[in-house]
Amino acid sequence: MKRDLIDVKDLTKEEILQILALTARLKKDRFLMPEALKHKSVGLVFQKPSNRTRVSFEVGIKQLGGECVYLSPSEINLGVRETTEDVARTLSRYFDAIVARVNYNKDVLALAKYASIPVINGLCDMYHPCQALTDLFSVMEKFPKLTDVTVSYIGDGNNVCHSLLMCCAKIGVDIKIATPAGYEPNVNVIMAAKAVAKENGSDIVITHSPIEGVKDVDVIYSDVWVSMGQEVETQQRIRDFQNFQINKDLVKHAKENYIFMHCLPAHRGQEVTGEIIDGPHSIVFDQAENRLHTQKAVMIFLAGN
Repeated sequence: MKRDLIDVKDLTKEEILQILALTARLKKDRFLMPEALKHKSVGLVFQKPSNRTRVSFEVGIKQLGGECVYLSPSEINLGVRETTEDVARTLSRYFDAIVARVNYNKDVLALAKYASIPVINGLCDMYHPCQALTDLFSVMEKFPKLTDVTVSYIGDGNNVCHSLLMCCAKIGVDIKIATPAGYEPNVNVIMAAKAVAKENGSDIVITHSPIEGVKDVDVIYSDVWVSMGQEVETQQRIRDFQNFQINKDLVKHAKENYIFMHCLPAHRGQEVTGEIIDGPHSIVFDQAENRLHTQKAVMIFLAGN
């Protein structure tokens, strides 16, 4: 039976730990398992431009012995040029897996429903599971005992926030989320994560105070205030988020050995100052590199190797 990765909730705690353990092995030797995807082809269906997602998947597929084909928005315009259902059925005849970076969650769900091959969510408006798995691995590199860690996410309650929230809940990691009023994570995502967190003994705090959000935490995580497709809201968002900037004053409330994370691209001077993202506590480029290793582990896992 084929497996998809649409959201972190699709994985059990044990499966997440299995993926993280494999990620560590693949990072130690990036040419480990060079035939895991031998004679396999992966389609990259992208509706949004990308740096890290596209490059890390393309390089990772090739390192595992597979081939990939990049399909840009102009080539496959899901639901416009032809139905998503027809795209899924057609690509299933050519590929062994699909990585979809799409505008809406409904599109990646439709791809998964009608495709007979694994579908990996490379990003949609609701979730970013590959990023969250990477984030957890990146934290684990610095703090091996994850259950002793408190993660703080400061900013917009967006797709990255949703997946990070569920990932922490699944593993039993405490997480605080601080957003301006009106920018909280989706209420259904919060409820689902809290139910999972209760099972795994972790705490979830949702607050509108950035100081409360970073107080005594081990990890400070930030993302852009204005995501792709929200450009018309730029000035309003900058006003609403102005007190949520990660800067030298805010980080004083975190633990002394905190680490700073950002999924990139970053807007220096908005959600984070240059001295923080380029400073000694920042692991953003380790985090970016880890996309490669984590996604290789995900593809191996879904391929059943």
